[in-house]
Amino acid sequence: MKSRPDGRAFDALRPVEMTVGFHRMSEGSVLYRAGSTVVLATASVDEKVPPWMEGKGKGWVTAEYQMHPRCNPKSRENRDGRGKAPSGRTQEIQRLVGRALRAAVDMKKLGERQISIDCDVLEADGGTRTASVTAGFVALCLALDKITKSGKLTTPCVREAVAATSVGYLEDDLALDLVYLEDSKAEVDLNLVATRSGQIIEIQGTAEGAPIPRKDVLRMMDLGLIGVETLTHLQEKVLASAGVELAKLMIPGGK
Repeated sequence: MKSRPDGRAFDALRPVEMTVGFHRMSEGSVLYRAGSTVVLATASVDEKVPPWMEGKGKGWVTAEYQMHPRCNPKSRENRDGRGKAPSGRTQEIQRLVGRALRAAVDMKKLGERQISIDCDVLEADGGTRTASVTAGFVALCLALDKITKSGKLTTPCVREAVAATSVGYLEDDLALDLVYLEDSKAEVDLNLVATRSGQIIEIQGTAEGAPIPRKDVLRMMDLGLIGVETLTHLQEKVLASAGVELAKLMIPGGK
């Protein structure tokens, strides 16, 4: 494979833009653009936990994921839950986002409150789950900053910045942050969720045909970690532009 559909280098992320405060009603929100993929992520704070967590002295972070009916260029699709049950894909992705963001937070330090992250995919061109994780962390931090400044949260609870990206194995070349045309043709499409320091939260990857060597899987992970580190620096920069000092939300030493 000699070139990519959008002309990027094989080790380059798509251009990322984040507009914080896009949704005025939620405690934290960001309109996240990665190339032609657009996700609106909001964070809503509830000063109580689900009944099954009451009295445990811990908080909870959960997530929901939804595709807009016209997020793809071909045709309109019915919304999940409107005349049909949420698809297995929808449930799997929102669980991934929830797990990823819970890994970023110490639930005991969060206190007995729940933060719900809603990720709505407005336009899809590959990487919607990874964009949702990356955007979701920004929305989460905006909400944490708001309740910290209001005095409701008095202890830093963020362990480390978390982001996600994809890596593809395409005709013996590795490519970072796949668009749909690449995703649909990749011999392996690997999704990686990790922290800025390179600690891995989750890996999703499957060979679509012949197995690939372990060394190439490790190369994919290494490339993905470079992408994640870049994204976490972008997250911090965007938060700073919104008046949020990520360092003040983080637990000293990350524990």
